[in-house]
Amino acid sequence: MYSRKDLLKKYCSEYSRFAVVNGSLLHYRDEGRGDPILLLHGAFSSLHTFDAWTEILKPHYRVLRLDLPGLGLSDPPVSKSKFSLEIYKEAILKLLDLLKIDSCHIVGNSLGGWISWELALQNPKRFDKMILLAPAGFMDSRSIPLPFQMARTPFVDKIAHFAIKRNLVDIFLRQVYIDKSKVSKKLVDRYYDLFSKEGNPETFFKLVNGKFKDVTNKMHKIKNETLIIWGELDEWLPINNAFRFKDSIPNSELIIYDDLGHIIMEEAPEPSADDVMQFLGLKSKLSLVG
Repeated sequence: MYSRKDLLKKYCSEYSRFAVVNGSLLHYRDEGRGDPILLLHGAFSSLHTFDAWTEILKPHYRVLRLDLPGLGLSDPPVSKSKFSLEIYKEAILKLLDLLKIDSCHIVGNSLGGWISWELALQNPKRFDKMILLAPAGFMDSRSIPLPFQMARTPFVDKIAHFAIKRNLVDIFLRQVYIDKSKVSKKLVDRYYDLFSKEGNPETFFKLVNGKFKDVTNKMHKIKNETLIIWGELDEWLPINNAFRFKDSIPNSELIIYDDLGHIIMEEAPEPSADDVMQFLGLKSKLSLVG
């Protein structure tokens, strides 16, 4: 297991910045110029999940992404209150304030998608267009990803550091990637290294076992123009949820990739980023270079 210093050396880039938010050190990256777009990763991930997207988007947008508190290179939250999405939402809004970003487009995958639509619901004027990549939020058993189900096993949280091994991370990645040849050693190493950083497993188990208020019945109040993207072969959040989100969010459209799974922006960055740019009003990237 890497030390914190080693992890920072290995996974920081020239664009890495750190800010103290609510008493915790938050890792973020701010790249490119143009209208700001905020990218939020999932619960088992980090801002690195948007590496390829950032390279595609930053010639046209100011791309902001962060490691959610207690995930990636960010420190765990110091709050002693019961873990909930409010910790993440408050940290994100404070970071936007710190960077003097009054409004931005917002993108979220899985847990990041859940955070995104709740933020848009509560702060419609703070966010412009919204892109949801296989978002979470429905709380029935069919809509809970496998790592969450495992983490809810009694007493597993007591052995958090030992519960997630590298081979298990490999299994998880082979579930979310349809093209297994893309699950490289480097990819597995990155996910495992950042998930197993001191304090991160405990944060994950607190998150999974936290108390969440189901507000899916308020989705119809979301005013933001929304693009929902889903992989038909998603093993973590079934395709039926795509239609539930489409039916619940009034001003929304849905794109389904028939050959992809849960993390479309990693497995197929170019076509998915192209769809996003067209949704945001930019001409197709393919036409820009043609």
